Amino acid sequence: MGDRHELAGFLRSRRDRLTPESVGLAGGERRRVAGLRREEVALLAGISVEYYQRLEQGRVGHPSPEVLDAIATALRLDDVERDHLRALARAARERHRAPIPRAETVRPELARMLHLVATPAMVLNDRFDVLAANAVAVRLFALDVAPGVVAPNLARHLFLAPAARDFYVDWDAVAAVTAGQLRVTRGRYPADGAVTELIRELGDGSGTFRALWSAGDVDVRAHGAKSLRHPALGTVTFAFEHFAPVGEARQRLVVLVPEADSATEAAVQLLATWAHAQPAALSLGMAWTSGSASVSEGVRPAGG
Repeated sequence: MGDRHELAGFLRSRRDRLTPESVGLAGGERRRVAGLRREEVALLAGISVEYYQRLEQGRVGHPSPEVLDAIATALRLDDVERDHLRALARAARERHRAPIPRAETVRPELARMLHLVATPAMVLNDRFDVLAANAVAVRLFALDVAPGVVAPNLARHLFLAPAARDFYVDWDAVAAVTAGQLRVTRGRYPADGAVTELIRELGDGSGTFRALWSAGDVDVRAHGAKSLRHPALGTVTFAFEHFAPVGEARQRLVVLVPEADSATEAAVQLLATWAHAQPAALSLGMAWTSGSASVSEGVRPAGG
C-alpha cells in the first residue's frame, strides 16, 4: 500500500479506539461506527470535516505540521504515536527519498565491547536481526551467529517458531510490543524492502501477527523486564536496557541484567562457564527459522 494509505489506516485505527466520553463529547445515542466519527475528530482538531475525510481516504499527502499536531491531540496520541504519525506524513511527502541507512554492519569496536560484557548482550537492527551477540547471549537464546550464516531474526522466531511460546514467559506481551516496533520501523523506512518482506512473511505465517498488525498499534521500548523459560536453566528474569550507538540510527545494543544475588545471576554465571568450557557450544534445541528455512534439530552448532 502507498504511504498515504498507511497514514489513512493509522488515523482510522486511532479514531476507532476512542469513545466520545473519553474526549469530552456527549455520547449515549445509537452509533453505527466504533469509536469517534470523522466529524468529531475534525471538530476536536479544528479542521474541516471534508479535509479530515480526505486524509482518511488517502487523498491528502501533505498535511502541515500544525494540522498533524492538532489531529494528534484530538486523537490523544502518545509520544510514540505522534512520532509515527509524523513519519508517515513525511514519507507521503518525500517522493525522492534519500538512500536507506544500512543496518547490517556492526562496528568492530562495538562487537568487541559485547564480549567484555558479563551478561547477555546483543546488537539488533530495527528488523530484529541479531547482528552480533556475546557468548552468554548465544547460549541463552541458542543463536547461530557464525560467519556466513544468515543472521537470526528474533521477530521471525517469536511468531513462527512453536518453541517461542514456551521460551517467552509473557509471549503475548512480547508479541504485541514486537509488532508495534516493526510498525514504527515500517513508518520510518517505507522503502526498505527487507522490512516489507519480513512483515509479509510474518503475516502469512502467523494469525496472531496479522491481528496485531491490523490493530495498528505502535511501540518503542528502551528498557523493561523480560522472563525467559530456558530448557536447561528454568525460568530466568532480566531487566533489559537498549542503547543507541551514535551514528547508527537503525541499530541498538541490548543488555540483559539479572538482579544481584538472584537465581538468574547464578544461571548467567553457569552460561558463562559453559561458554568458556565449550567455545563451539551446541544450541539447546530452540527451533529457529531463518528466511524460508526452518531449523529444529535437537542440537545445532552455535557461533560465538
